[in-house]
Amino acid sequence: KQWYQRRVRGHVLRSHVLRSHVSRDQRRMVGTMDLVFLGTGSCYPSPSRGASSTVLRMDGECWMFDCGEGIQIQYQRSSVKPGRLTRIFITHLHGDHLFGLPGLMCLIQGAATVSVETASPEPVHLYGPVGLRNYIRTSLVLSGTYFVRPYIVHEIDVEGTEKDDELQTPNHPNEMEGEIIRQKDGSFFLFETKEYKVEAGALKHPVPCIGFVVTEANTVGSLDVNLLKSKGIPPGPLYGKIKSGQTVTAPSGELITPDMVLGEDKPGRKIVILGDTCDNTDIEGVASGADVIVHEATHQDELVVKALQFGHSTPSMAAEFSLKMGARTLVLTHFSQRYKDDPEDCKVDGEVCTQYLAEQATRDGLTVIPARDLMSYTIPR
Repeated sequence: KQWYQRRVRGHVLRSHVLRSHVSRDQRRMVGTMDLVFLGTGSCYPSPSRGASSTVLRMDGECWMFDCGEGIQIQYQRSSVKPGRLTRIFITHLHGDHLFGLPGLMCLIQGAATVSVETASPEPVHLYGPVGLRNYIRTSLVLSGTYFVRPYIVHEIDVEGTEKDDELQTPNHPNEMEGEIIRQKDGSFFLFETKEYKVEAGALKHPVPCIGFVVTEANTVGSLDVNLLKSKGIPPGPLYGKIKSGQTVTAPSGELITPDMVLGEDKPGRKIVILGDTCDNTDIEGVASGADVIVHEATHQDELVVKALQFGHSTPSMAAEFSLKMGARTLVLTHFSQRYKDDPEDCKVDGEVCTQYLAEQATRDGLTVIPARDLMSYTIPR
């Protein structure tokens, strides 16, 4: 039975349909990207829903976004491997997004990977608002916790103020020096690799809060195999050279350049993962053109006044932002613990399930997904 609902104005997908139907190895093929939701609740973990945490898994590497209390347990229940975790992004310093971090850092120590170049474990990079470095130092020093694997904290100066050095505890022995990242041209540039660029933008919340934008690099277009064969070049190593940008020589002596036989580049995917927010105006510049947006929906539309009072969003607020950014898919998360995942659990009059929140976000051309713990969603090209 296919668990989905179609609406005249758009699509609402039940999270049942998103449980993976392929093997772990298939999901981790080069070029695959998926989101694993370790915790989808707000405020605190409950017996049925963990606190906030989402993992972006791609090409054998994993990045975590937020780490609420109890995520160690959720991590071990999931298919995400501790040794694959290389970067952790914290949206803000409220406990339901942060309290699981010291324990998680202990968990991933046992799976440290060793660099061939340095014969030492690769460091874990952490990104978050100013204060994250001091929180980690204090937690680890007071608990007498030491690691094999080093870590680096890069603080994002959301408010545009300098650090107060008087508040800083001494460096932890396993800590390597990180950066202070400041705003430039309306956004924060975190880093760029050959495969991905990561930026951030400020969100409106009672404390400094950040949304993260991951942009995949464009991939090389398809080879015109028929044209290559017509020039006497059969499938083989030369195809790889062409795709890497090299010019090759045909049997006739003709030089074959990549632009002669390659189609247009395939655009990379763009994923936006937001923290708690009641206004996303400051991140619109870098979030525009997103394919997938992960957005909080702490309260249903009927509670919009309460949502705004505490710096949160409703499903309709998330949907309108997603449409404005041109996104095709909206994943709702960070639900108040009052909402149930399954309609069958709503036995008392007035109880609401997360599917109802997804229906409130339904818009033409937008696929809406209510996340649930341990759900995996593969991001299509």
